[in-house]
Amino acid sequence: MATAPKASAKVVPLDDAAKAAPKSTKKLMIIALAAVVLAAGGGGAAWFFMKGSDHAEAEEAKPAKAAKQQPGKPPVFVPMEPFTVNLQSEGIDQYLQVTVTMQVADDTQVELIKQYMPLVRSRILMLLASKKASELNTTEGKEKLQEEIVEAVSKPFTKKGDPLDVSAVLFTSFVIQ
Repeated sequence: MATAPKASAKVVPLDDAAKAAPKSTKKLMIIALAAVVLAAGGGGAAWFFMKGSDHAEAEEAKPAKAAKQQPGKPPVFVPMEPFTVNLQSEGIDQYLQVTVTMQVADDTQVELIKQYMPLVRSRILMLLASKKASELNTTEGKEKLQEEIVEAVSKPFTKKGDPLDVSAVLFTSFVIQ
C-alpha cells in the first residue's frame, strides 16, 4: 500500500505564535494612537485658526471707536451738511468736498450735537483744512481722518462739560478736486 504524501504544513510551536500576536497588536495600537493624536491636533489647530480669524474679522469690522450701544437698540445717526474746504497746498490748489454722518449713542447726544452745531462744524472744518490731498488719497488716510474727526467732535464744548459720545464718523461723499 502506498501512502499518500503528506501536505507540508508548517507547524509553529505555541511559544512562537504567542510572541507574534502581541507584536502585531502593539504595532496596530501604536498606529491607532498616532492617528488619534494627529486627528486631535488637526482639529485643535483648525479650531484655533478659525476662532483667530473670526476674532480678527470682528476687530476689522469695528468702527474707529466701538459703539457703546446695548444689543437690540438701533444705531442713531446724525447727518451733516457737506463740507467744502481748500486743502493745504502741494503746488496746485486742491479742494475737498465731503459729507459726514456721525453715529452716536442715543437721542440725547443728537440734541447736544444740534445745540453745539456751529462748534462741531468749526472743529471739523479746521481739521479738514489742515490736510493735504496726498494724506487723504489712501484708505488709511481716510480712516485716520475719521478717527481724528471722532476725537475732535467728542471733546467737551464747555470747560466742565461732558464729552460727546460719538462712536463713528462715516463718509457719505468724499471728493478731492
